[in-house]
Amino acid sequence: MLSEFDLEMPSDLQASLSSLPYATPLGGGTNLLVDLRARREKSKRLVWLGNIQAFREIKINAQQVSIGGGTTLSDILHSPAMAEAAPSLFNAARVFGGQMVRNRATVAGNICSGSPAADTVPPLLSLDATICLTNAEGCRSVPLDQFYTGFKTNLRRQDELITGLSWLVPNSNTANLFYKLARRKGDAISVVGVAVTVTREGDRCTHARIALGSVGPTVFRAKDAEAILAGGLLSEKLINDAAQKAMEQSKPIDDLRASANYRRHSVRVLTRRLITQAWHSLPEKTAHT
Repeated sequence: MLSEFDLEMPSDLQASLSSLPYATPLGGGTNLLVDLRARREKSKRLVWLGNIQAFREIKINAQQVSIGGGTTLSDILHSPAMAEAAPSLFNAARVFGGQMVRNRATVAGNICSGSPAADTVPPLLSLDATICLTNAEGCRSVPLDQFYTGFKTNLRRQDELITGLSWLVPNSNTANLFYKLARRKGDAISVVGVAVTVTREGDRCTHARIALGSVGPTVFRAKDAEAILAGGLLSEKLINDAAQKAMEQSKPIDDLRASANYRRHSVRVLTRRLITQAWHSLPEKTAHT
């Protein structure tokens, strides 16, 4: 059973922010309520954010995607343009828990939970997403790549909310992919999550992102592996070298879902596979957009 707690239900952002120094934000509750029940979280005062409709806005134009922190995984799946504006995030939403969880779980909540297995974070890292941390004094923008400071720790201050995220729409010579390896298709925590972004100019890779989940204390970018690809003439050997480096950067643990060795092997296989698929999905000559 849950311990008793006070619940505030403000109807606007400013009222929510004024409560934050003394309360824990509650979005979908798919992580927080579980932690409260398990006594891992001991908050006695919660502030529910579900009344703030602006938190669920999705805005997509030719250049940029902006979404509210309260956007649910179902909101992402029901946005017609999201599959093209953020293919990796769209695919992550498809394999995120079950339908009821997708209806409640928010992107900001998934980010703030700090889980190394958070499904939305590898795609967002691969897209170079920036988050907006807002308090009563205003908003500060932080690249998601710089947000985490360690296992379940991050730069969000107690008086701040993630009110929004944004990233540039991939252009026509860029491919963005995500794959979740789990013990079953839905309702399963990731064994390994891999997201990649590759930009092609002829035979050369001009931009590369490789983001890995469930293989370290936080979700992270395999920057040494990215550096092997960026600027290089892409070949099978180069892809293999990048996949090997991604595996070497991984620091997984053994747990009930998989061994550390299996996770490392999976990182190499999935990174190689996704980069190869991304590369071959792009024409050798593309128009700039």
